[in-house]
Amino acid sequence: MLSIKKYGAIDIGSNAVRLLIAIIIEEKGKSTRFKKSSLVRVPIRLGSDVFVKGAISKENKKRLMDTMMAFKLLMKSHKVELYKACATSAMREASNGFEIAQDIFEHTKIQIDIIDGEEEATIIAATDLNEYIDNDRNYLYVDVGGGSTEFSILHNGEKVISKSFKIGTVRLLNDIVKRETWLDLESWIKNNTAKYDKIDVIGSGGNINKIFKISGKAMGKPLTYFYLSSYYHNLKSYSYEERITELNLNQDRADVIIPALQIYLSAMKWSKAKHIYVPKIGLSDGIIKSLYYETISSKTI
Repeated sequence: MLSIKKYGAIDIGSNAVRLLIAIIIEEKGKSTRFKKSSLVRVPIRLGSDVFVKGAISKENKKRLMDTMMAFKLLMKSHKVELYKACATSAMREASNGFEIAQDIFEHTKIQIDIIDGEEEATIIAATDLNEYIDNDRNYLYVDVGGGSTEFSILHNGEKVISKSFKIGTVRLLNDIVKRETWLDLESWIKNNTAKYDKIDVIGSGGNINKIFKISGKAMGKPLTYFYLSSYYHNLKSYSYEERITELNLNQDRADVIIPALQIYLSAMKWSKAKHIYVPKIGLSDGIIKSLYYETISSKTI
């Protein structure tokens, strides 16, 4: 007996908006398989509005509205059965975030749930990390976004503690992360990893995925702190324009990749981790798994 379903996950982040369409394959006597069918990314960068001016601009509201309508049509064309749309840091902090979510619903019938940092970390953790980790080892999970970064400690395959910090790539680009926030993060990481003799970092987010792809490493193999640090200093030796023309980075990646590396390297330094694993998972993957296991609400197209 074979059952095939399609679910959709919309992740409205501070840097980009994504639609993941996944195929769920159920076969009698076998574990359920989750297969990525389509991934669309639109770099609207809502955080540049919100973290500087406190609200989403009319231009980006229109772009977001158009993107949601396009995502709706794509999901309809793919015959997606269930979907969930989650907005994170930028929409959460925008003075007009809830108003825009309501306007989008009225025009597109796409319902957006604006979630807090703790719920975001919980959904991300719903991805089956056991596929990627060794249950006998300890990990610091780091999911870097444009407006915030979610951190979780994993011990014996289970999440021990997690916390969201307002340190993200778009915030760092705009130089609006307070020194106290960095100090709070350093203290949190050191206090929660000190009890473990050895810890590795698991990194997720578009920037670390790109770095891993560039490295040429085989899936499942980690990057070293030395490699990440060397790559960071090499990137900094190029101008923004040179990163696009000579290193072939997309224009919306060429600037945020450096602050992203700052976050990953800081997490590795403070936890004394020498390796970072990159399983290519994130919020949208967590949404798909949560929809399947019915731990979050869902909507039909």
